[in-house]
Amino acid sequence: MESTDQAIFAAGCFWGIEKAFLDIPGVTDAESGYTGGKRENPSYEQVCTGVTGHAESVRVTFNPEQVTYEALVRTFFTLHNPTELNRQGSDVGSQYRSAIFYLTPEQKEVAERIVAERAPEYFPRSIVTEIVPASAFYPAEEYHQRYFEKHPEAVCHI
Repeated sequence: MESTDQAIFAAGCFWGIEKAFLDIPGVTDAESGYTGGKRENPSYEQVCTGVTGHAESVRVTFNPEQVTYEALVRTFFTLHNPTELNRQGSDVGSQYRSAIFYLTPEQKEVAERIVAERAPEYFPRSIVTEIVPASAFYPAEEYHQRYFEKHPEAVCHI
């Protein structure tokens, strides 16, 4: 049986982030959803208001024998601008914030180490990526899953 682990990232619109992680060898699944908020089972419409506290996120399932958590975190930082507070490009609001939702103390340590290592690259700006414990993850509606497979003409700015 194949060994798997999970990671949760938020970096703006979840469609493009999901696709980018799915393209990584060793990633067995990536699921768009919502986490980091206070409402149970939020809908897309509710999250879009910005009042639920959730971020559009992607839960990545991966085989740690094929790809490391560290490699996923490093990829995460190439997919968005981690110095933009509560936005990515034209997507504005706390639901588009940059965040790493860690599932273990080891994931927290890796994320903090990579942020510290990358910080000088962005000077004088600061990395605003939150590194916070994972909370409940709610899968997004089916029409958001594998969005680019269903809509190859769609555009997402990552």
